[in-house]
Amino acid sequence: MVVILAIGVGLVIWKKKVGTAGEVSFNSISNDEIQMLLSDVAQSDPLILKDLAEHPEKRKQQLDNLKQLLAFASQAKKEGLADTEENKLELQNIRDALIAVNYDQFINKDKGPMPRFGFISEDQVKQFWGEDDKTPAEKSWLEKIGLGGTAEGRKHEAQFDEFLKTKLSLLKKDNPQMADQEITDAQKQQAKDYFAKIQIYKKQYDDKVKAGQLDKAFVNKVDLQVKLQQAQFLARAYSEKLVDKTKVTDEDVAKYISEHPEFDTAAKKQKAQEILDKAKGGEDFATLANQYSEDPGNKNAKGEPQGGLYKDVPKGRMVPAFEQAALALEPGQIAPNLVESDFGYHIIKLEKKGETKDAQGNTVPTYDVRHILISTTYQDPQNPNARPVPIKDFVRSKLEQEKEKKVIDDIVASNHISVPDDFTVPVVTDEQIQESLKNRQQMPGVPPQGDEEEPGAPNDEKPAPKKGK
Repeated sequence: MVVILAIGVGLVIWKKKVGTAGEVSFNSISNDEIQMLLSDVAQSDPLILKDLAEHPEKRKQQLDNLKQLLAFASQAKKEGLADTEENKLELQNIRDALIAVNYDQFINKDKGPMPRFGFISEDQVKQFWGEDDKTPAEKSWLEKIGLGGTAEGRKHEAQFDEFLKTKLSLLKKDNPQMADQEITDAQKQQAKDYFAKIQIYKKQYDDKVKAGQLDKAFVNKVDLQVKLQQAQFLARAYSEKLVDKTKVTDEDVAKYISEHPEFDTAAKKQKAQEILDKAKGGEDFATLANQYSEDPGNKNAKGEPQGGLYKDVPKGRMVPAFEQAALALEPGQIAPNLVESDFGYHIIKLEKKGETKDAQGNTVPTYDVRHILISTTYQDPQNPNARPVPIKDFVRSKLEQEKEKKVIDDIVASNHISVPDDFTVPVVTDEQIQESLKNRQQMPGVPPQGDEEEPGAPNDEKPAPKKGK
């Protein structure tokens, strides 16, 4: 369960986890801060503003999402998640990176197109690392005795080592597939260059803020982005602690089903038994399948019934209960008892056994089977467009949602988060909308500026679910 900030491009554009806990308070967001966010949305995608202006319920949902996000971040701070060494370092990395990205855009906005940090020179980077004009032999000797570069350069090297260690640790936690992978020299150099440029601009920014040389509105915008990105980082870290609080057990599901008569499948089981008795009594199985089966797979592309026949089914495709019953039969036999699965009651007749070759050339057992299903799946009355699902799946999802809602409500209530009751959406002109549509057509699939992942940052990937009957 992860609380997500979802007001639109203007709020989720800062995807990179960038910011620091420090003295940031997550207990409120003001109307002025909301308006700052909306001004960014107006520049990046005015269609989102048009949608928010026309749908008050969506504005309320975004405020609720913000409240949940800030509540989770506040709770994370209460429980010390912002004080662990790794999280503290990452929160500092976050602040530094976000400041540098915004500062780069701010001071170079009138200089024409250039890659991120493209106006930082090689000499500036060398100076950051304390590189000088000593010969390679002199540098090698100094490095051996621990005196390579300047004292400031050695300090920056140590900071980079911590930066890289933290990034790799978080990367591997987010993506277990990366656990055994080592970073290449080229990747390390890329990260080192990125780190140096972030620190160069971050120092310039901090110096100018102290001297009062930066526009206050710009500084406020950066502070807000820092707060929201810190909140996202901490909220995600805290949400991982809530697995046990939102877990639903098989016993919970069984108890709920037993207490709700609408989930009673006794009548369907009786119907399935009567059909099985007819089949065992000699009635034609294919005819019974076409008459009674509730299996959507019993029809071909033209909608014609198939007599319940599945041909050349490779072993491992069907749900275990179905397959075990089918393969226990000899060709021509009907399973003597109903076979129950999460999808309903199955009546099974084996037609033949065979084999085939899989994609790797291995021999795989196959079988032809006829099948009548009396379905026990459930259609959610609150969502008539949803597909029917197994009762256990529906109940488990329902109970999980109820538990999650209670946990979220309790966290929000205990942290006393203050957000506006509503917000005024800036007026969007027809010209802005047309320009936005034109930009979308010209740059399909291109994310807004500032939306790239940091070097080495993981992509959010989810494995495709395994399907079965």
